Amino acid sequence: MFKHFLFILGVISLILGTLGIFLPLLPTTPFLILSAYCFSKSSKKFHKALLENKIFGQYIRDYQEKKGISLKNKIIAISTLVITIGFSLMKITSPHLKIFLIIVFMGVSIHIIKVKTLN
Repeated sequence: MFKHFLFILGVISLILGTLGIFLPLLPTTPFLILSAYCFSKSSKKFHKALLENKIFGQYIRDYQEKKGISLKNKIIAISTLVITIGFSLMKITSPHLKIFLIIVFMGVSIHIIKVKTLN
């Protein structure tokens, strides 16, 4: 029963992570990492497919194995955050949503910076 729950959560987070590639307010990486974790506990087939994905498999493997993130990918990730959240902040009028986005930006940026940098 718990394996089924993790599998469904993995599929949902994979869908959300994929949507996050195209939607600036939706983060991609946390959902893909959650998918990898859920699939590692529920479906070896899906876990393997995710880790062998040509686009983001290596990034997930590096992160999951606690190797870290390359400097190039850290720069790309933080630059993408600045652009997408900056654009969103210019378009959104709600002060509460702006504060939320700033907190998300700070939290994700701090996490990326603190993760070990690969050579």
